[in-house]
Amino acid sequence: MKRLRLILLAAACSLCLASGAAAQLGGMNFFSKPNIADIFKPVVGQGAVYLSTSEGKDGREMEMTIVGKEMTASGEAYWMEMGMPHGNGSDQKIYAKTLMTKDFQFSKMVLQMPGQGAMEMPITPTDKDRADMKSEMAKYTQVGTETITVPAGTFSCTHWKKADGTDDVWTSDKVTPLSMVKQVGKTHSMVLVRQITGAQDHITGPVTAFDPKAFARPRQ
Repeated sequence: MKRLRLILLAAACSLCLASGAAAQLGGMNFFSKPNIADIFKPVVGQGAVYLSTSEGKDGREMEMTIVGKEMTASGEAYWMEMGMPHGNGSDQKIYAKTLMTKDFQFSKMVLQMPGQGAMEMPITPTDKDRADMKSEMAKYTQVGTETITVPAGTFSCTHWKKADGTDDVWTSDKVTPLSMVKQVGKTHSMVLVRQITGAQDHITGPVTAFDPKAFARPRQ
């Protein structure tokens, strides 16, 4: 549970994605270097599947898709859905989706565990969260363009490198929703396995308020 929420809310730190603080980055000038926050390219019905690997663990596939859009107080927003295995070797998946604008204004998050109803999660980033994300995003610099080949094909990519040398990311406008083709960190990596068309929302049924007790119930 904690890990899933961190993936959704702090993805910019670990995977070079972006979150609510990205909206604050547009006017920043770090020696005029390009802004890595501009990687969200949502297209309803499309997405990507990645093989995620961590040191000492088996690789697992994670999918990211855009399954809808609607108007919010912050403007037009997109539902980005993520799906990941419910434990090692499991055929069941956890699905979570977040409603956010192109400049990463978050308004809703919904989670559905296997065999349980969908729940709306509290999503309240603090000023500290935004400041931390702003600082983290500023550490990435564009170091050139490269053509790389991954299981999903060959892409002309922008290569980004973190200042401390612990993370490299390759992005392409041909990939949605988050442009990422490959990411290599100190102890983890992600690589694009395939792209998705005709993506459908996997979260079904009525959505209720978050119930912490649901995660303490024995699995069926």
